[in-house]
Amino acid sequence: MATFLYRLGRLAFRRRWTVALVWLAALAAVFFASSQASGPADERFSMPGIEAQKAYDLAQERFPGATADGATAQVVFVAPDGQKVTASANRAAIEKAVRELADGPQVDNVDDPFLKKAVSRDGSTAYATVSYKVKVADVTDASREDLHEAVDQARDAGLTVEAGGEALDSGGAGGLAEIIGVAVAAVVLLITFGSLIAAGLPLLTALIGVAVSLFSITAVADIFGLSDTAATLAMMLGLAVGIDYALFVVSRYREERAKGHTPQEASGLAVGTAGSAVVFAGLTVVIALVGLSVVGIPMLTKMGLAAAGAVVVAVLVALTLVPALFGIWPNAALSRASRKATSKGERIEETAQNGGTRWSGFVLRRPVPVLLLSVVGLGAIAVPVANLQLGMPGDEAKPTSTSERRAYDALAEGFGPGFNGPLTIVVDAKGASDAAGAVQTISEEIAATKGIVAVSPAQFNDAHDTAIFKAVPSTAPTDEKTKDLVKAVRAERPGIESESGATFQVTGTTAVNIDIADKVQAALFPYLAVVMGLAFVLLLVVFRSVLVPIKAALGFLLSVMAALGAVVLVFQEGHGAELLGVDQTGPIMTLMPIFLVGIVFGLAMDYEVFLVSRMREAYVHGDRPAQAITTGFRHSARVVVAAALIMIAVFASFITETDSMIKMIGFGLAAAVLFDAFVVRMAIVPAVLALLGDKAWWLPGWLDRLLPRVDIEGEALTRRPARGSDTDDHTTDSPAEVRV
Repeated sequence: MATFLYRLGRLAFRRRWTVALVWLAALAAVFFASSQASGPADERFSMPGIEAQKAYDLAQERFPGATADGATAQVVFVAPDGQKVTASANRAAIEKAVRELADGPQVDNVDDPFLKKAVSRDGSTAYATVSYKVKVADVTDASREDLHEAVDQARDAGLTVEAGGEALDSGGAGGLAEIIGVAVAAVVLLITFGSLIAAGLPLLTALIGVAVSLFSITAVADIFGLSDTAATLAMMLGLAVGIDYALFVVSRYREERAKGHTPQEASGLAVGTAGSAVVFAGLTVVIALVGLSVVGIPMLTKMGLAAAGAVVVAVLVALTLVPALFGIWPNAALSRASRKATSKGERIEETAQNGGTRWSGFVLRRPVPVLLLSVVGLGAIAVPVANLQLGMPGDEAKPTSTSERRAYDALAEGFGPGFNGPLTIVVDAKGASDAAGAVQTISEEIAATKGIVAVSPAQFNDAHDTAIFKAVPSTAPTDEKTKDLVKAVRAERPGIESESGATFQVTGTTAVNIDIADKVQAALFPYLAVVMGLAFVLLLVVFRSVLVPIKAALGFLLSVMAALGAVVLVFQEGHGAELLGVDQTGPIMTLMPIFLVGIVFGLAMDYEVFLVSRMREAYVHGDRPAQAITTGFRHSARVVVAAALIMIAVFASFITETDSMIKMIGFGLAAAVLFDAFVVRMAIVPAVLALLGDKAWWLPGWLDRLLPRVDIEGEALTRRPARGSDTDDHTTDSPAEVRV
């Protein structure tokens, strides 16, 4: 591996213009393809195997055309205090608004609240449902503007009017998160490298990689059903790992140049050593992301595959474009002191002590206290996980400054908290002797269930063998009592079906969310087993040690549980929620635990590979265990810290998004990287390795013979005959050894 990558690094250096042009051509090609594409797909859930999905599929089959994919919006009208919406003036204003809404070019129809009986019992509130001819992604800004104008005119009549629904969702925060993340990353890189140009190189290559990934996703989004969320995740991860991978290669290049190697040789050595770590770190991330397909949720699988593609692009950029830029600007990546010393042929002696060696020395002197304090601290932060409640946040999780949130609150106040999440009952009366009587029996039995406050009239299909009706709970969609209610209705099903002679299933947004949560929880441990098993084998091959991969996996579990505990503290229990712009606390997004496990596992293994590979390299080259730990920290600690800070900055910047799911993911990933990089890898790892000593690198002889040798530490490169001068280096650098 090291030898192959060494040759690749030298080849990219020599063929620098060809490599650069290939990447520019790829960028232009995917940009053109994305410009011709129809855009991202709608954010539609499809959950094979759950009851709610089966009921939805049955409804689509028996009611052809009735379950169209067109976008919808709800406009809520609230009369002034002491008045009713049925008063003549208020009714006239509402009916006028309905007519204006119906005139929209993309609008299919608008339900008149007075004809559809969409008026609250106390007469204070009414709502109109706007159905569009097009999907959510195709609703134009002009259509949204038409809706807002109709709302404003109704407000001018004295009514309180708010609008909600999927049709109003026009996307995220317009790139603010990316700008913040890149800005912080630039500052960290500048401090790390001490050179503006050196700091800009990882940013430039990462942005090129992210652009290629995003344009590629956009080009195939409609074909494969990739959503905006999939693109956002790919951008988030691609930017973070793209900067980090380039950072490690650039750092190793500077180190090799400081040893007196020519630019081309240093490029080859950097890709052969740091590049090997990049390859295996990238593989762990890809394994974790592709492993999301084990869960069996198509949307999650697509998000994982899209993000995995972005990581693969980031790895390829680090291995080819970065060394090509070394060839174009061989001295640009060096610090000012190094460039000055190189031009004069002077030597700057290597500093034996730095922050990394001092910290490792502290840990080596006190491994037990450091280990106990770190484990107990992370364990304490993870305690709130015991109270974890899962759900899918909707408009209730949006800021109160949004019309969608105010519309949700108005409907809950006027019609009851359960109105925003009614249960949809799909009755299959195909085998019943009296279909109407069977549906009536089921409707009455469900209406009598404790916790159900209203049941709508049943609607039959043309064949009169299937019916659909709504059952409104007394509690909110994300309330635990609603979850218990759904389970109670399903538990009573055998008796109701026996009495009626027909079968029924429960679906609707609330039931879907409950079923998803159950499915995710059931899939979490199998997913962990698959991903951790594959990663264990990979790390076993990389480090040729049994205990190091086990330590890596256990450390990951600590960091991910602590990160999930922090998410529960903020987004569920509300501690510090206002600081992050979280107006409404509630259940944690259903996909969050398995999502956090998948992504954080890959990122955690990144730092494990980058840090421990330098320790392994030193150990293989003759250092004693404690000395190898110090050597690894001397060379890698500063760069790992910088890489972690960059990832934290990129992920934390997404907290500025208005989308509650993206906000929660950004916070969770930032917390996980913070815990994993600074507590697990910087404290627990050296403490455990110090206690294990030589045993840390133990591997049974029979297993050593079976495992392939990938040479991530570059041992083969040390046995390689010394290279002479490189005629293609186009530099006048002195071969004199320069140490920084």
